[in-house]
Amino acid sequence: MVNCVVRDWHGNEAGEATFELQVVNEANAAHIVHRALRRQLVNARQGTASTKTRAEVRGGGRKPWRQKGTGRARAGSNRSPLWRGGGVIFGPKPREFSVKINRKERRLAFRTVFQSRTSDLIVVEEFIEQLPRPKTKALVEAVSRWGVAAQAKVLLILDQKQESVYLSARNISTLKLALADNLNIYDLLAADKIIATTSALAKVQEVYGD
Repeated sequence: MVNCVVRDWHGNEAGEATFELQVVNEANAAHIVHRALRRQLVNARQGTASTKTRAEVRGGGRKPWRQKGTGRARAGSNRSPLWRGGGVIFGPKPREFSVKINRKERRLAFRTVFQSRTSDLIVVEEFIEQLPRPKTKALVEAVSRWGVAAQAKVLLILDQKQESVYLSARNISTLKLALADNLNIYDLLAADKIIATTSALAKVQEVYGD
């Protein structure tokens, strides 16, 4: 069970929130998290890089010069890999990079990472009423009042998409917005601070708490 202080819009303590996630034992945590993180990064690769072999490069059908008598090295095609503009030897071709791991293992890795970041987790009250219209400056000031340094990378977790919060946050280069049911390990590890609303924390517990 993890206890977190809940802060209001002005940064004052306004209560307490708790959550509990089943995590992997410490001996295996690094291995499980590494596998899940590698899967996410590798699966994001498109695998569309492609180069042409000498058979695919256009031209090169005519022998550049006769076999003997010129004093130059023998050449059968100007599309040889040895020539400028020729084919590429062992270059990349479209391929599938995806890696699979069990769903239970992925969820266990996520819970382990989330709970390991509790020291950097800031829980706040719902603040949609404080942003009736988009205002980036107001959100930046609120994040500062919640105890986040100016240049720190922040992951803001909401229960559901809120248009005024989204429009207020999109111009903040150091802040990334995410929904509680669509989190991933990379974002959790990359952020210096994680801010979650009380309803978002409850949603994380509901979705990932099994």
